[in-house]
Amino acid sequence: MPTYQYRCLNCGKRFELFMSYSEYGAHPVSCPHCHSDEVQRRIGRLRIARSEESRLENLADPSSLAGLEDDPKSLGRMMRRMGSEMGEEIGPEFDEVIDRLEAGQSPEEIEQSLPDLAGSDGGSDFAGADDDF
Repeated sequence: MPTYQYRCLNCGKRFELFMSYSEYGAHPVSCPHCHSDEVQRRIGRLRIARSEESRLENLADPSSLAGLEDDPKSLGRMMRRMGSEMGEEIGPEFDEVIDRLEAGQSPEEIEQSLPDLAGSDGGSDFAGADDDF
């Protein structure tokens, strides 16, 4: 059932109503706070459903990667967008790195000040994984 957003022109309060498509426009709307019928419909945020493939294709667009190596702020914004597009909680360390990038700190400075992010040996978390083979 759709949610419709309104603002009362009498008291100024905002409110939402749940109505079916057939109810919308057929029933009068009044403010639940002051009971005035002087209300104005508000247009809320628009959501667009996209497939995971579509989101990943958008992230892989080469034009969005141009110049990132020289601009930590743009790199941070791109990483934040990637994190939100993936829809998964990546963790506080990722958020800290992004915050530092968006503040203008270089990846090298971040790596030096947070050595544990790269694993105990300074490499990836998978260092030594081939030792078992």
